[in-house]
Amino acid sequence: MNLTSSAFANNESLPSKYTCDGDNVNPPLMWSEVPAGVKSFALIVDDPDAPSGDFVHWIMWNIPADSNSIEENSAPIGAVQGTTDFGSAKWGRPCPPTGAHHYQFQLFALDALIDLSAAEGKGELEAAMSGHVLAAEKITGIYQRR
Repeated sequence: MNLTSSAFANNESLPSKYTCDGDNVNPPLMWSEVPAGVKSFALIVDDPDAPSGDFVHWIMWNIPADSNSIEENSAPIGAVQGTTDFGSAKWGRPCPPTGAHHYQFQLFALDALIDLSAAEGKGELEAAMSGHVLAAEKITGIYQRR
């Protein structure tokens, strides 16, 4: 599977537009080379450099199997956005307190739909995906406040 963004290249700078210093909207993502048998996709966006440890900025599951992108400032129709470490079920702006942080966008191709409510978080999503991941891909955007 191949995951890209028209807004940033892997291991390159995440534009401020997508952060607390900009418009606080999610960047666009596109994927291709999907394995056979996909029933849905899931997305986890987190920051392993956060002072308190891994910090979840966005999670989503049941992205339709016929999808090949997430548009800027949107979520695919039918997808469920889970609860982030901000306590809300939506994109959470990167806003690192100090230094450069690495924001990991991880896409999972699944052989099932996930039966979770939007109140659930990353741990519950990872448990529900266990044994159902056909492929996974990651791109990382780096951001440091000026």
